Amino acid sequence: MRTFDLTPFYRSTVGFDRLFSLLDQAAGETAPGYPPYNIERTSENDYRITVAVSGFSPNELSIVSKENTLTIKGEKVANENARSEVLYRGIAARAFERAFQLADYVTVKNASLENGLLHVDLVREIPEAKKPRSIPITTSASQPQVIGSGDKAAA
Repeated sequence: MRTFDLTPFYRSTVGFDRLFSLLDQAAGETAPGYPPYNIERTSENDYRITVAVSGFSPNELSIVSKENTLTIKGEKVANENARSEVLYRGIAARAFERAFQLADYVTVKNASLENGLLHVDLVREIPEAKKPRSIPITTSASQPQVIGSGDKAAA
């Protein structure tokens, strides 16, 4: 595994601390393989995270969005009334937790569970104050000339 020294960037940048922290975390972690997921871009400002959660019911799943982190957890509830004994377990039913780092202004729109897939729809809503705006450029020649009232009195 390669290691990167980000120290020179800390000295020459201001306000990018969070970005470098994310890079440090990403370099040190390997992503767990369960459950598998997809991240799709459905339009310019819309995204969808799809997580394969077959065997889980809606009450066994939780989705929490806090600050810039989306956390999806799944935990199977033990069925005490089950009368059968499992001889072989090939379908994974273990607890899991997946965390996704969200960019600024990305919020969860809704979540749905269909055919064993959990779909979490996200939208990026940039406030009007943060959107780029065009600034008109004026020159001194294009400004209207004002004749002072003192010129009329002298005439």
